[in-house]
This record gives sequence, C-alpha cells and structure tokens, in this order.
Amino acid sequence: MTQTNTSLKTRRIGIVVAQFNQVVTDRLLAGAQEALEQAGISRDRQLVVSVPGAFELARTAKLMADQHQVDGIIALGAVIRGATSHYDYVCAETAHGLAEVSLNGPVPVMFGVLTTDDLYQALDRAGGKVGNKGRDCAAGVLTMLDVQDQLTAAK
Repeated sequence: MTQTNTSLKTRRIGIVVAQFNQVVTDRLLAGAQEALEQAGISRDRQLVVSVPGAFELARTAKLMADQHQVDGIIALGAVIRGATSHYDYVCAETAHGLAEVSLNGPVPVMFGVLTTDDLYQALDRAGGKVGNKGRDCAAGVLTMLDVQDQLTAAK
C-alpha cells in the first residue's frame, strides 16, 4: 500500500476496542497495533479507547471522529452467539452504527467486530488459524486513507 499525499508517520489512527470478550479483543488490538507500527505509525500516534462492549463502539467512534483527533478509526469487538436473540440485535445495531459513522463522518471507520458462533471461531479470527481481523483492519484503514488522498488530489 502506498501513501500519496500524507506521510504515514503523520497519521493518527483511533482504535476503539470493546472490553467484553476481552480474551479475543486483546488479540485483535495487538494485531492492529503491530500492523500499524510495521506500516510506520508509532504507538504514540495511536489513540486507543476501551468501551464496555460492541454496542458502545459506534458512539465512541463518532465522538472520536467528530473531534477530529484522528485520520481513521478501527473498531474492534467480539460478539459470540448465545442462547438468546441478544446476539442478533447487538450485531445488527453495531454494524449499522459503525457504517453510519463511516458514511456520514469525516474519517473512515473499519469494522473489526467478530460475529461468531463460539469462542473458538473468534480466537481463530483473532490471531489463530484464520488470521487476525485487527491486523486486517489496520491495513484496511490505511488503504482507505490512501484512496481518500487520491480522490482528494484528483479534484
């Protein structure tokens, strides 16, 4: 991935991470931070905010975006299916809320919320055999910033 107008070293990336299912979200956070550092964005240019659960990610991402503290946001969480319909509501509203922030806000927001049937699937996607969604989101937010720069430069 290449940066057109803005050096990676000047980028500030916000990471909003849910505390619920922390054994999973800690791994997602580690993957995102490692990928950002490998891309040249030091830890002091990463604003990490913890929230209680996935449902609170969208509000916090909106607050972060509206304050223009960051160039892009990564939202990380893990919602694991249980015996009730709570899972369906949390997944749908979290996805909808984060999409709204990304579409209508000043910065891109990456959806790094795992929605799995069990803990094992979540761990597989948080650094296990399926990769790390946090790492993927770090690459994604940098790509979106590059696309944004290219489109802005094309004016």
